[in-house]
Amino acid sequence: MLDSIDMSLVDWSRGQFALTAMFHWIFVPLTLGLSFIVAFMHTIYVRTGDEEWKRITKFWMKLFGINFAIGVATGIILEFEFGTNWSNYSWFVGDIFGAPLAIEGILAFFLESTFIAVMFFGWNKVSKRFHLTASWLTAFGASLSAVWILVANAWMQHPVGTVFNPDMARNEMINFWDVIFSEVAVNKFLHTIGSSFLLASIFVIGVSAYFLLRKKEVLFAKRSTVIASVFGVMAAIGTIATGDTSARIVAREQPMKFAAMEALYEGQTHAPLVAIGAMRTDTTRFPHPREEFIFKIEIPNALSYMVFLTPSGFIPGISDLVYGNEEHNYMSYEERIERGAVAIQTLKELKKAKERGDQVSYEALREKFSDPIWIDQYYQHFGFGYYKGRELRELIPNVKVNFYSFHVMVILGGHFLIFTMLVLWLSLKNRWGNHKWLLWVAMITLPMPWIASQAGWVLAEMGRQPWVVYELMPNITAVTRLKPAAVQITFWIFLLTFTLLFIAEIRIMLSQIKKGPEGE
Repeated sequence: MLDSIDMSLVDWSRGQFALTAMFHWIFVPLTLGLSFIVAFMHTIYVRTGDEEWKRITKFWMKLFGINFAIGVATGIILEFEFGTNWSNYSWFVGDIFGAPLAIEGILAFFLESTFIAVMFFGWNKVSKRFHLTASWLTAFGASLSAVWILVANAWMQHPVGTVFNPDMARNEMINFWDVIFSEVAVNKFLHTIGSSFLLASIFVIGVSAYFLLRKKEVLFAKRSTVIASVFGVMAAIGTIATGDTSARIVAREQPMKFAAMEALYEGQTHAPLVAIGAMRTDTTRFPHPREEFIFKIEIPNALSYMVFLTPSGFIPGISDLVYGNEEHNYMSYEERIERGAVAIQTLKELKKAKERGDQVSYEALREKFSDPIWIDQYYQHFGFGYYKGRELRELIPNVKVNFYSFHVMVILGGHFLIFTMLVLWLSLKNRWGNHKWLLWVAMITLPMPWIASQAGWVLAEMGRQPWVVYELMPNITAVTRLKPAAVQITFWIFLLTFTLLFIAEIRIMLSQIKKGPEGE
């Protein structure tokens, strides 16, 4: 139904948005996590009056500020792209997607930007308690900002609390609370915030290890490590727990993503979990090549148990979802495409009836979009209708990307839990810094949370492909009809700009770290 779409336009638009989002996400998790660590250190200073805690607070506050400033710059560009590159998407979901973004800008961002000035410049200018309050409000403002962004993204993954308006051809919100407190939104927020705390904790531990290796600022480094390791252990446990819950939600709400995460093609009960593996593409399976394992290590029954808490649970594979499985009540994609095409055609006929003034036909057609049975049978497959006449494999996400992203994230998550627990134990025993090899491990570990965090977002977004709004709007209908060359030019401009910003961030951060807490 969309044979005329220029797929290079879709690919470049996706690439530009991915570039912007991934660069932005380099800065966001450190901002979220470090803000609370700084606020906690600031609290200790106010309660104890110990000047060493003031030095510690000001040092980490400085690194937070550098990261915050550059993160804001990339975030502004990200929001503009919804209008420039994805205007059809913005129209289709603007009533829902726009509301959280507006609240984020009006409430959270202003709260954050107002009190951050007091946080940085309030030393000896306002009372200690008001200054401390500004630090905590800045931290809460950062998290509040993340809430609304994650709510908007969660709705794209699992659209709830809305109704389709056929007259306007767009979705409209009918229950604000369903959108905010959907299971997907709550879990996504908790998992993202937990992983951000974990990232910031490992950042503080890694930088502190640098000082201990150089035998500089030993008291500063040990105190910073104690705070960071406590945060780190709690955040690691929380991140793993919410990640486990997230997997069950994905298995239920986005079974294709879940199947791609494990490269599971044939559904089964007693499904094993692939702990580690490597794949190659088997091109002999025409017309649908699939990924085959070169080797893999499996945990028997673990996948079924993870989802259903029983090994006998049936996990659908990619083939079950594409070609259908009557025994387990999975409709084939071909059937869903036909039903979606009916919904699209009904919408077109409604528009024509309205244009020619045929009120009887218009009312009859419009009534279908408010009939729960018709919605269940046809409208819920709306997005599939755009794939009529196209290849079914376009509806299968990239299995390799999803498999490796998921497993990198999980393996690193396990490492972070063991690492932070070990650091906390040694810190409490006052033996942190006595083992040079462990300090090097801390520095090597420092960039790993960014790898895990990026892998998590790659999985979240690539796993729901080709959908912008899950099963309602594919990316081939969401893009603005631009010339691909225009998107390519801005892609390279953004790449250059973001690279320069990233280099600037690294250089400034390294410069401040080398100066240490004395380099005020």
